[in-house]
Amino acid sequence: MKLLTIETSGSLCGACISQDEEIIDKLEFENGLTHSESLMPLIQNLLEKNNLKISNFDGFVCDIGPGSFTGIRIGVATTKAFVDSIENCKYTGISSLEALAYNVKMNGLICSIIDCKNDNCYFALYNFENSNYSELISPTSASIIEMCNTLKHYKTPITFVGDGAISYEHLIINYMQNAIFLDEYLNKINTSNLALAGFRKIKNGNTIELLPMYLKKPQAQRQLEEKLKKD
Repeated sequence: MKLLTIETSGSLCGACISQDEEIIDKLEFENGLTHSESLMPLIQNLLEKNNLKISNFDGFVCDIGPGSFTGIRIGVATTKAFVDSIENCKYTGISSLEALAYNVKMNGLICSIIDCKNDNCYFALYNFENSNYSELISPTSASIIEMCNTLKHYKTPITFVGDGAISYEHLIINYMQNAIFLDEYLNKINTSNLALAGFRKIKNGNTIELLPMYLKKPQAQRQLEEKLKKD
């Protein structure tokens, strides 16, 4: 199955071509959240480099978040347009947190964590065993303390992955003695791993709709609601 995978949930803009679990080629760069300008030229460059057209793909994979509200919408809208252009093609969304979990290849518990600033985060818990990732706690929004209180019931080591693991390592260590942290370069979403997670979802028939995963309201909406409360 030939897949085109799109990543726009954070500062990374990326696209990946894969055949089943084999990565054929990919382009990634940090573009400072200018995905509206960068994504389509990046995809076009990748396709031209590999002499491919959108019609040559059997399916599509997209990061649906959590992450940048604008970036997620751009990635989802682009993927939906590709899906609509090909009859009966396969597709799935993948959570940013699940994609991060695929960075970890050690058996055991994996907590993917994305920094939301001000000691808040998005997190999810997975178990990696026999080369398979299973979800134990679904993606949620919480404070770091709330996350640690949830995870402290697990007595085995937990590997933390994501930019939140870098930002809040000092806080997590204060609450949890069983925390494991990775080298910094492993805490970024890897488009290859996003593609692998997507292929397995499609292969197993566990696909996710192409809808943005918003675990909390956009800042502008929260500010408006606070203003209306005061009026």
